[in-house]
This record gives sequence, structure tokens and C-alpha cells, in this order.
Amino acid sequence: MPRTTPARALAATLLACALLTGLAGCGDDGGGPRQVGKVLETTDDDGHRFRQLPTEGAPEVGLIVQPDPRPDGGWDIKIRVRNFRFSSEDAAARAVHGRGYAQLYLDGARLSRLRAVDYRLPGTRVSRGTHKVTARLYADDGTVWAVEGKPVEATADLTASGAETASPSP
Repeated sequence: MPRTTPARALAATLLACALLTGLAGCGDDGGGPRQVGKVLETTDDDGHRFRQLPTEGAPEVGLIVQPDPRPDGGWDIKIRVRNFRFSSEDAAARAVHGRGYAQLYLDGARLSRLRAVDYRLPGTRVSRGTHKVTARLYADDGTVWAVEGKPVEATADLTASGAETASPSP
């Protein structure tokens, strides 16, 4: 039986790691300090610069907004992502391909920074009428993930009838 040398063992380990993790690298944090994407001069309304990625393999996001059936009303918001993972709260402030957090907006005003796919919007936060809910993906360094110069985001309509915020009758 042939003996495995330390060099061969290291090469086999690196190859296995590369095959299992793809472009993300071998560490928990997605690899070394290499540059991810190209930081553009373009910013969002909060001043966060866009980080341009190629279309292939770029993060994608979708948004589902449904009325909450509970008596106090509100809405259940679910974010669906592809080629993206939410980072933990203590993640290093750097860009790692396909990692980060989402910002949730209501009519352009920031609601919350999310590191999970679910959010409950209380009915008391929404006035009567039709509103826009937007989820936008960010890298952990605060840059906005972008493809073809546009932020990676999804928007859905939410229509409040007014009953969601009404006081119960005596």
C-alpha cells in the first residue's frame, strides 16, 4: 500500500475543499482578502456604494408579502434568496461573494436590517393605501450588491385597507 506524503495530503485536502465550496474559499468567512466585485461610484439613497458583480452566479432576491391572519393584523414578509447567505451579526465588515444582510424598506424608508428571511410588519406601522416594500441585499462591509449597475433588490406591493390599524369596538 503506497504511503501518503504530507504534500499529497495537503494537495488532496485543498482539492476537496475547492470542490466542496466552489468560489467561496476554504474558510468559514469565504476565503482570503481578495477583491470581490468592483466598487462603483453609484450609491443608494443612504449613501452606500454599489459593488458590481457579473450576472452569472450573482445573488438574487424575491419578496413575498402576505396579510398576517392574527387579530392584530400586520403583514408577514418573507425574503427568498438565491446565491446568497445571510451572515451572522458578528460577521467581519468585508465583502464576501454571496454573503451579507438585507435592508427592508417601506415606501423608501428603512424598516429594518435583516439577517434572516422572515419579518413581521405590524399593522400599526402602515397607513391606509398601497405601499411598496423593498428588500435590498448588502455585503457585510455595507456596500450594495449590484448587477449591471442596479441594486440586487425586489419590491412588492402592500395594500392596507385601514382595518389593520382600527381600534376594536367596545
